[in-house]
Amino acid sequence: MRKIIMAAIVLFGLNSIEAQVKYGLKGGLNIANLNIDEAGFPKTSAITSFHLGGFAEIMLNKKVAFQPELIYSAQGAKFDFLFDDGSGNLYDTENTFKLSYVNIPLMIKYYPQSKFFLEAGPQVGFLTSAKLKVEVVGFGSDTQGANQLFKEIDFGFNLGAGYNISKNAMVNVRYNLGLSNIAETESGDTTTINNRVFSLSVGYIF
Repeated sequence: MRKIIMAAIVLFGLNSIEAQVKYGLKGGLNIANLNIDEAGFPKTSAITSFHLGGFAEIMLNKKVAFQPELIYSAQGAKFDFLFDDGSGNLYDTENTFKLSYVNIPLMIKYYPQSKFFLEAGPQVGFLTSAKLKVEVVGFGSDTQGANQLFKEIDFGFNLGAGYNISKNAMVNVRYNLGLSNIAETESGDTTTINNRVFSLSVGYIF
């Protein structure tokens, strides 16, 4: 009898733990920019892109959850630059950094009520691709690899909020503040570059 009771307790506990873990997919819009601090570098502006990935929501109690995620995120920025070829000819250029990351956010979520949540947590990102698209106005465009300009790993911090529309659907807004300098610099170069990303997501919970 004792063994049967213990087995029932273990099975009940495992079922309870499993019931508190939810899995889902999410994706949506990025509004991304780069904060570039370098003397003489033109001001950047935001680009629109996307993100897509999955998550697991682990309820720690009725109000608090831990949510690790694995997200593919397209980021970057654009800037205009007037290029002098050294012969007195000036060319108006429109330039776009296109960065691709695999990000791992580790979010703590707080539910002040059953459907609405606030969230915060760190993030590590792994650069998978970096490109620079240069368009010379009136002449055409070209895209070149730019991995040598950026570090492979980025660290940041996320703040956000969301709402569970139903048992299987949710919406989420989030801001990622890049904390590490992602510029690949040589000795004496003080250039700093930080990611800035605002994202709007929709998600499906299984």
